[in-house]
Amino acid sequence: MDLPVQPPLEPMLAKAQTKVPSETGVWSYEPKWDGFRALVFRDGDDVVLLSRSGKDLGRYFPEVIDSVRDELAPRCVLDGEIVVPREIAADARSETAESRTRLDWESLSQRIHPAESRVRKLSVETPAHFIGFDALATGDASLVKEPFRLRREALIEAVHHKQWCHVTRTTEDPELAARWLEEFEGAGLDGVIAKRLDGQYLPGKREMVKVKHARDADCVAIGYRIHKSGEGVGSILLGLYHDDGELQMVGGAASFTAKARLALLADLEPLRVGDDVRDGEPSRWNSAADKRWIPVRPEKVCEVAYDQMEGNSGAQRFRHAVKFVRWRPDRDPASCTFDQLDVPLNYDLYDVLEKS
Repeated sequence: MDLPVQPPLEPMLAKAQTKVPSETGVWSYEPKWDGFRALVFRDGDDVVLLSRSGKDLGRYFPEVIDSVRDELAPRCVLDGEIVVPREIAADARSETAESRTRLDWESLSQRIHPAESRVRKLSVETPAHFIGFDALATGDASLVKEPFRLRREALIEAVHHKQWCHVTRTTEDPELAARWLEEFEGAGLDGVIAKRLDGQYLPGKREMVKVKHARDADCVAIGYRIHKSGEGVGSILLGLYHDDGELQMVGGAASFTAKARLALLADLEPLRVGDDVRDGEPSRWNSAADKRWIPVRPEKVCEVAYDQMEGNSGAQRFRHAVKFVRWRPDRDPASCTFDQLDVPLNYDLYDVLEKS
């Protein structure tokens, strides 16, 4: 492989803000895709697909390697995201009652599997797409020192077909970007990214801005895990009630200080259900992690901050670990239902890609 920008390379990163930056003429805005960050290096038939941390993603996504060969310029280095779309059946409660396509994080995460036979099977059953959002090189020219407005033009020229490889939408209108933040969540997207139009590509630097959703919910504490140090609570497992009274686990809150871990243990240990210890689902990211947890009586309510949910209406859960805010002794656990959650607007993934 003989490209003007060579692997390995750290991608440019983003710093979080609470609002979409509003300076007209300064920023380019685009959807924040909820997938695996990927740098694509193509030199003819030689293709390398690297994760944000520099790991080889090609073995997990052989269909993306094929798509790159079929649909991208013969020599290019692109920054983007690997995503898996999935068709969502029509909701009978919806006025339109139409099926739609959205990103499916669960199907995407299942693609990271050690068995080659499983990888090949899933590459057919849940094929992935590549969404390009920056160009670092085309032909014999490095673009990392060029302004984004020129890299964007090169990106558009580098994607020759748009069946499996796409170019993300952008706008320079901050008001439209703010609308995207609300609308595109319904298609499974994660927020909005802002890039300086005159900014260079700076590997490993947090030079972009990301704006994600910020919400809160009241959940029932249904259990906890002991911290890996052996002292205090490492995470609190959370539940919400369905209309039929079934209590469903929806995720966990973690990242406590040493002092808070001990205080939380003092709060939860008196509610422990005998000596019961239950096995949790193994982590595909860290097979050595201890996922056992201790159930407690569902009597305490806590307020948490979260960004979004994933899964269908019968099995929703928090997409990321949530932040514990405070205990809510004024709340009845039975009142902690799915009905309190903010419901994103229905939006079809291909409407997001439509004008790319």
